[in-house]
Amino acid sequence: MKGILGAICGDIIGSVYEFNPIKTKEFQLFQPNSTFTDDTVLTLAIAKWLCEYNNSEEKLIENLQYYGKLYPNAGYGGRFNQWLNQDNPKPYGSWANGAAMRVSPCPWAANSLEESQKLAKQSAIVTHNHPTAITSALATSDAIYLAKTGSDKNQIQKHIETNYGYDLSISLKKIRPYYSFDVSSQGSVPEAILCFLEGKNYEDTIRNAISLGGDADTQAAIAGSIASAYWEIPKKIYYKAIRRLDNRLLNILIDFEEKFI
Repeated sequence: MKGILGAICGDIIGSVYEFNPIKTKEFQLFQPNSTFTDDTVLTLAIAKWLCEYNNSEEKLIENLQYYGKLYPNAGYGGRFNQWLNQDNPKPYGSWANGAAMRVSPCPWAANSLEESQKLAKQSAIVTHNHPTAITSALATSDAIYLAKTGSDKNQIQKHIETNYGYDLSISLKKIRPYYSFDVSSQGSVPEAILCFLEGKNYEDTIRNAISLGGDADTQAAIAGSIASAYWEIPKKIYYKAIRRLDNRLLNILIDFEEKFI
């Protein structure tokens, strides 16, 4: 299986390590308290928007607020949590990685790289309108679109470095010892993309992301969203992940897959 489920699996696997960082790739993928977080909720809110609302910005905002409020304990950032509860919400200049973590439905719904970029930017700027956050959403979305359309890793890396200025030449081995929790776009999204570039398959990509010891669920969601456009997600992983979704979220996932994947 491929598609946005790659982000969801990464989020669920990483959920128990967000505030309990580890620096090893040897860990149990699923634990009893592994659960979906804001990464999954907002990814599926965007998936619902793309399925039903003709890409209206007003409907995007309504969707993000509606599903965000349905899951108030999903772990949103403080400023996003305030945005959720505003009557007339406006973007608040966030430079964090929230735009990249929820962008994966956009390239799957798009029929061209240009359309993917338009949707990715639209999905970001209603909250995360800082240039670095928009860049992170575009870089993630481009990587997914290129992966799903047959580009190899070298082509993806060159495209991201050329168009978005990310340095993807450093190895995870060098990053891991000093890397720590970082929710900024510039300090977490290039590393998540690198986890995919060094990954041997989907599972290895997720293990790379969590072993950095950073914002584990979000970086695993971002890395996983790219990896699941490049490789199949193993059944042993996605079966355990979808069992942790409630019916409401699962139905959005099924509808999106039937329409776009």
